[in-house]
Amino acid sequence: MPGLRSYHSFHLSSSCDSLFVFEDVAQLQTALDNTSHYYLLGEGSNTLFTEDFTGTVLVNRIKGISTNVTETAVSLQVGAGENWHELVTFALKQGYHGLENLALIPGSVGACPIQNIGAYGVEVANFIESVDYIDLATFTQKRIAHDQCQFGYRDSIFKHTLAGKVVITQVNFKLPKNYKPVTTYGELAVLNQPNAQDIYNEVIRVRRKKLPDPAVLGNAGSFFKNPVIGLEQYQKLLSTHAEMPAYKVDKHHMKIPAAWLIDKLGFKGKTVGEVRCHPTQPLVLTNLGHASGEQVIQLARQIIDSVEQQFAITLEPEVRLVAKHGLITL
Repeated sequence: MPGLRSYHSFHLSSSCDSLFVFEDVAQLQTALDNTSHYYLLGEGSNTLFTEDFTGTVLVNRIKGISTNVTETAVSLQVGAGENWHELVTFALKQGYHGLENLALIPGSVGACPIQNIGAYGVEVANFIESVDYIDLATFTQKRIAHDQCQFGYRDSIFKHTLAGKVVITQVNFKLPKNYKPVTTYGELAVLNQPNAQDIYNEVIRVRRKKLPDPAVLGNAGSFFKNPVIGLEQYQKLLSTHAEMPAYKVDKHHMKIPAAWLIDKLGFKGKTVGEVRCHPTQPLVLTNLGHASGEQVIQLARQIIDSVEQQFAITLEPEVRLVAKHGLITL
């Protein structure tokens, strides 16, 4: 059975019945013709195999970047198997701006619309024009426009209606030439009239300072989503937790940093077996070397239960948890 330790960034000692890396649609079809149960993987930065997977793991390595420059915008057509951070770096070197806030986010380009990745006040949905995919029912190539993708906070149609029914092959981006830097969020607010390169450098500096390198210490980045709660509930919580930070989503909802909730409950540095809540960023769970899926689930559930009891807020994992037969929930 092929090992999956090197195929997901949490580096748990799990395996699968078979593994197939595809670089084009024809190879994908060959793989699908030879398996009935599979899990699709990019770079494995947002997936955690909690136990051995019964089936085939398909690894998307469709590459290629093409550009089209007009007077008002730059269009990028990018293969789903390209590395996300390498795309951000490429765009910046070419003088194409807008993606710099999303530097150093691990993962593949094909995963970015599924998760609608975001950081430092920017979401990738702001720049996605359309997404190309293979419809697995008919094995035909289709394109879905931005307005049909149902983008939300760490959410999209690919997590719902199209979940398990498509394989993303290409993401099409549009970067307006008149794009203005976004520097209102977190550490970027202290920058003085930064250009795109300045923002890129600062985002990388901050992320490296706060977050452990998966190549050194296994992890899947932010383990939990930042919860969104109603304004009434937020105001009620302020009466007992006046220092609680929050970000306005709309006139009826506020987003609460999950890291603050977890930190407030004293989970920083806490371990269950070989799994640890990171001492400098409690939103990240790490593999100290020989963690098991059971230990990850145990610590994650302790955090979820504690936050629910203390704040009446339900945390949801951002990481996709894959067990023997596929995705599971906590």
